[in-house]
Amino acid sequence: MAASTSVDTHSMIPIFVAFLLVFASSIYPVLSVPAAESDSGNRLLANQTFRPGKEILRLKRVNAFLNKINKSAVKTIQSPDGDVIDCVLSHLQPAFDHPELRGKKPLDPPERPKGNETRETETVAESYQLWTDSGESCPEGTVPIRRTTVKDVLRVGSVKRFVRKLRRHVRRDSEGSGHEHAVVFANGDQYFGAKASINVWSPRVTSEYEFSLSQIWVISGSFGNDLNTIEAGWQVSPDLYGDNYPRFFTYWTTDAYQATGCYNLLCSGFVQTNNKIAIGAAISPRSSYNGRQFDIGLMIWKDPKHGNWWLEFGSGLLVGYWPAFLFSHLRSHASMVQFGGEIVNFRSAGFHTSTQMGSGHFAEEGFGKASYFRNLQVVDWDNNLLPLANLHLLADHSNCYNIKQGRNSVWGTYFYYGGPGRNVRCP
Repeated sequence: MAASTSVDTHSMIPIFVAFLLVFASSIYPVLSVPAAESDSGNRLLANQTFRPGKEILRLKRVNAFLNKINKSAVKTIQSPDGDVIDCVLSHLQPAFDHPELRGKKPLDPPERPKGNETRETETVAESYQLWTDSGESCPEGTVPIRRTTVKDVLRVGSVKRFVRKLRRHVRRDSEGSGHEHAVVFANGDQYFGAKASINVWSPRVTSEYEFSLSQIWVISGSFGNDLNTIEAGWQVSPDLYGDNYPRFFTYWTTDAYQATGCYNLLCSGFVQTNNKIAIGAAISPRSSYNGRQFDIGLMIWKDPKHGNWWLEFGSGLLVGYWPAFLFSHLRSHASMVQFGGEIVNFRSAGFHTSTQMGSGHFAEEGFGKASYFRNLQVVDWDNNLLPLANLHLLADHSNCYNIKQGRNSVWGTYFYYGGPGRNVRCP
């Protein structure tokens, strides 16, 4: 009889575990998909000892986060890359959960910096986004928001890691952190904005925990815990997005990536004002080696009237703004601007990563082969766009990724940058 009882008890264990999963799914239906799938989105559950109470608590936290940031949509668009784009009423977007913004509406467009005209001689095409290939668009009065899924959060491991960058993401903090850069920067003055056109590629990222990005940084404060940054550009991040598409992204922090700020619209902060650009969505088309080249124009600048930091995409499309009250040092001005590429090198196999920066080719290969930034400018105290002066170049590991600056009458100040990562000179 005892033997019979033992067999029945062991046979009940998988049934009990299955019951807990079904129970969790019934309470938190939005979380039921990953539990049934076997891809990397569920790896943390698969690779750890199953603790029902702990897992249900974690799923509760994830569900609460998703319910907070995924707002009710008046229209939903399915992107060809698998993204779901929700058209959310502009006054209901995540930014307006912030106590300082609750009950308010997006501000009217600010005064543009003087000299912000697109040159007629520019011939490189502007980049757009893959979700618009569906032919659908968001109605006026709404903003397009990439829907976050439970797979997105579980793939990263936790809500905290999902919304924020790891620390040490600015040039001066790069040494020994696994972050490597090829950048130009200017400091020693007061800056009220930065502008450039950024070549778009699909660099290979060889580990799901690494990324490759190209962006503009607007920086103030020391390089300690009071660091303020505003960042925008494109990135390939399998960990954050679950694929290898280059995606338009934004970021901000007021305490060196510790407790404030987030990517895109994953917290209350950035206020989106248009219905055409989805932050975090894939960019299309992209550049090809020895083929057609595409770039995106980006400008970040401080509105002289209200002090907010605005973001412009392409030829005059206002994406939105970071309210001035979010910041400490950036409430007045930036003390440094930086442009260029960054990768993460985890050396997971014991040697340098093969994750590419830019096009994956070195700067000296030039146009059509190496990635570039062109028409670098800054905004001064009187809201004038000016050519960038007093530039400094830095490549943390020039045998892996390098940079080369130039200037001409069409591209103004420009540079090529990037590289393949691991090679015979970068072991």
